[in-house]
Formats: sequence, structure tokens, C-alpha cells
Amino acid sequence: MDDTQALKLVALNDLHIALGGKMVPFAGFNMPVQYSNLILEHNQVRNSVGVFDVSHMGEFVLKGEKALDLIQLVTSNDASKLIDGKVQYSCLPNNTGGIVDDLLVYKYNDNEYYLVVNASNIEKDWNWISSHNTFGVQMENISDQLSLLAVQGPNAIKALQKITDVDLSSMEYYSFKTGTIGGCEDVIISNTGYTGAGGFELYVWNKDAKKLWDAVFEAGAEFGILPAGLGCRDTLRLEKGFCLYGHDINDTTSPIEAGLGWITKFTKDFVNSAYHKSLKDNGVSKKLVGFEMIDRGIPRQHYMIKDAQGNTIGEVTSGTQSPTLGKAIGLGYVNSPFNALDSEIYIEVRDKALKAKVVKIPFM
Repeated sequence: MDDTQALKLVALNDLHIALGGKMVPFAGFNMPVQYSNLILEHNQVRNSVGVFDVSHMGEFVLKGEKALDLIQLVTSNDASKLIDGKVQYSCLPNNTGGIVDDLLVYKYNDNEYYLVVNASNIEKDWNWISSHNTFGVQMENISDQLSLLAVQGPNAIKALQKITDVDLSSMEYYSFKTGTIGGCEDVIISNTGYTGAGGFELYVWNKDAKKLWDAVFEAGAEFGILPAGLGCRDTLRLEKGFCLYGHDINDTTSPIEAGLGWITKFTKDFVNSAYHKSLKDNGVSKKLVGFEMIDRGIPRQHYMIKDAQGNTIGEVTSGTQSPTLGKAIGLGYVNSPFNALDSEIYIEVRDKALKAKVVKIPFM
């Protein structure tokens, strides 16, 4: 069996190939990393509108009177603050001080919630949440039934408003409605995204995915709409300092170390909450920071971070040449006291120590 046969295919796999998508294995799926040119796609999303097929993401439905109790136990954020139609960013802490995954929690009503998880962690998350389900919550994994189109960029709202009666301008950030768009019924229209460029994510049944894709591209034609691959999704999220699971957060990183204290609420007990509270109260020895390169060179995951004397003080988790800023940027865990703003650090690139500086995130 060749690699492609072993990979899972999204509903629009053949379309991406026909569009010239460069397909690569990603989280067990055959996914387009780019179509035309990463910088072109990046700039189109940042400045106008582009479309990502992120149907590899996982979706779980949780139903029952105790659905909130289960969510409160397994997630770090306080889901009791959600009202119907709102979305919350959160994470699933593990028993050893790290993170099982980061996720979105959607509240339909008091007895029904919807969790959106990372593609690489679908089975792991399902097993983790199930293992804590002593509440009799009805759980359903609908990941294989749904496609997800992320229509991102400042002109996304103008394009999409042409093909739906749902008033998109009245939808707050991190809210959602279910409605008809592009002639497809029962679509979750969510004012969310991973690019920091604005826009909406559309959860559609697989049978309607191609119809919705075509409608979105017709509506966005006047804005030069382009398909965008996972390559520029990564550069876009990094410019905004958004964490990527498997890079900036993982099974060994605390949300407190990752700068995710804002999604870690100690107004309730959750899995291993005492450990994370102790980190918050007593301080962390390392934390995730943004840095920009002063010397020429591009930082990459796992490159060592050094001090002026050549001692290892951390490790790069993400890095790229920022298309918008025109300079190399990165994220990494750096030990105290070298993680303070404006600290001079050195990134080891091919046995050379290249100068960099700790800066505020988001980068833009």
C-alpha cells in the first residue's frame, strides 16, 4: 500500500488535486499545503479573502443534562460562562502537567455542546474525554461526516453575505449561527478562524461540501478569492502568535507556561488544576515567548536557543519568514530571566549563533 492510500481523504480531495494543490500527508490526511505560491496565498488572506479546506479537524457532539459537568472537568476554561450560540477557546489538561489538545467549545443549549479538536488528536481526545465521562453524557464523533471551510480575510464577510440571509455583521467574534448559505442547509456559520485576518468557518455536511465551495468562490470572485493551503495557514497564525498543537503546546507544556493563563480558570476544579494553579501562583521557570531575528536566518522548530555565553536556555517551537512583516519571527520556550521583553537571545542555525530579540506577541 502506498502512502496516499493509507491516508484519510477529505470530501474535496479530488477537487484540490484538480486545482493544482500540492498534497502532503498531514495528521493522517492527504492535505493541500499550497496551490500556487505560499506568499501569494498568505497575502490574499491577510488583505482580502481566501479559503482553507480544514475538513481534517475533528468534531464531537456532547448531549445530556450533565454535558456541562463533563466539559468543566476536562477543559481548563470556564464553560459555564458560555451562552447559547457562543464559542470558547480552551484546552484539555492531562494528568502530568501538559495538554492533551487545544479545542473550541460550542454551546447550542444547556444540554448540547459541540467540541472541535485537532485532526492529529481526534482518537486521543475522544478516548480522554470518554475516560472521564462518568456523567452519562451522550457522545458522538461526527468528524467523518462534516467538511469545514475556513473563509478568511477582511473581505470574507462581504463575499459570504451575498449567499446567506444570516446577518453576518451582527455576529460577534466567537459566536455562531446555524443556517442556509450558498444554497446549503443546516450549515454552522462560525465567526472564528486561525489566521487573525477575520472571517468565518463553515461546517457543512460532506454531501454539500462541493456545492458550498463553488458558491463561496463565485461570491468571492470580485475580491480575487483564492484557495489557500496549510503552508500559509501556518505563517498567518504565527504572525498572530497563535499556538499550534505539536509545536508550541503539547503533552508536556502547561497552559500557564504557554501564555494561555487567559483560558485557564481556577474558579472551578478541572483535571490537574492544582498543578497549574501552583505554577500561576509561584511563577514559571520557562515560558513561551515571541522573538524576531536580528541576524539573517530563519528559525525552525527544535533549533536551540542560547545565551551570549553559548549556554542552552530554550528551544524554538515555531519559526518562519513573515510575509507581512518581511522579517524572520518565531516562538519558543525560554528560561528565566532570558524571557523578559527585549532580552537578547541567540538561535542556533546550522551551528551558528544568530542574534534575536524577545518581542511582544502578536507580532502584528
